[in-house]
Amino acid sequence: MSATEIDYYELLEVERDADDKTIKSSYRRLAMRFHPDKNPGCGDSESRFKQISEAYDCLKDPQKRAAYDRYGHAAFQQGMGGGGPGMGAEFGDIGDIFESIFGSAFGGGGGRQQARRGADLRYDMEVSLDEAFHGKSTEITIEVSQGCEPCHGSGAEPGTGKRTCNMCAGHGKVRAQQGFFVVERTCPTCHGRGEVIEKPCRACGGEGRVDRPQTLEVEIPPGVDSGTRIRLAGKGEAGPFGAPPGDLYIFLHVKRHKVFERDGTSLLTRVPITFTTAALGGSIDIPGIDGEAITLDIPAGIQSGKQLRKRGAGMPVLQGRGRGDLVIEITVETPTKLSARQKELLRELQSTETGDECPGSKSFFDRIKEAWNDLTE
Repeated sequence: MSATEIDYYELLEVERDADDKTIKSSYRRLAMRFHPDKNPGCGDSESRFKQISEAYDCLKDPQKRAAYDRYGHAAFQQGMGGGGPGMGAEFGDIGDIFESIFGSAFGGGGGRQQARRGADLRYDMEVSLDEAFHGKSTEITIEVSQGCEPCHGSGAEPGTGKRTCNMCAGHGKVRAQQGFFVVERTCPTCHGRGEVIEKPCRACGGEGRVDRPQTLEVEIPPGVDSGTRIRLAGKGEAGPFGAPPGDLYIFLHVKRHKVFERDGTSLLTRVPITFTTAALGGSIDIPGIDGEAITLDIPAGIQSGKQLRKRGAGMPVLQGRGRGDLVIEITVETPTKLSARQKELLRELQSTETGDECPGSKSFFDRIKEAWNDLTE
């Protein structure tokens, strides 16, 4: 049974008022089902594949579909014009099958190209650790392509318009016969849009967009870190010919702080203390990242390198609750400027030492003594 004896819509299993997307989807499904490579040696499948290819070649073309809806199969017979679907359809649309399997790299997708979305843009911003802690509102000014106001992004001089491309008859693609194959390419005249501008806008040169400064307000939330990305939707480059704009991405970089180092939500700082405070213990006040004083209790006998932790005194959790910790690393400072009286008191202390006051030192020298005895025996 030939395709001319079967209704094209029935062949593609769609309603007569189906849109292009539905027709294309149904064709791909059926083409994959009846393709000869999937049904080797099956004459019925090969015949059905040719029929649905012929039907799709007609219905995907607006002009051919309109003629078919009006005259039926007679529209493509001798004397009715239009150059029927014929054998060229089978080879001309094989790209659709490849596209459904491998993606758009192998298939044209048919029809005019959709207007390209504008490009996304990147903006690098530096903030201080205090700003990262508190968050802030700021403004930035960037040079970016925006929709042309005189032509409202159409690219046509006000008072003029667009017309259907004569080269591709509005399809956005042209076909050329190469041996047994029909090759489909983007129309070189309209570049796939299916339309051409009669008189380009003088303000934008027909692009539908112009470069100009744009001032934007940026909200930086508390807790951001280096590498945090803020997206401003629709604030990138305007798309050509009125297409949607891209997005603007702001990448944050947090500057080094004079007092605190950061590790995620934790903060680290090094605090020097006197050796008497280290020996006797006590308390000291240090400034927090929030500006509030933090009282730190120093246990007696603390050593250099010991870390104390203050819960909830670090950075805020980005878009969450609570704060990280503040880690304080203790550095015991040896005095370098002593009065005569201080030296005298230290000598008195030294004369009373038994070695048990500093267990680490005693243990070290005991190990040295044992090692020396082993060598001399």
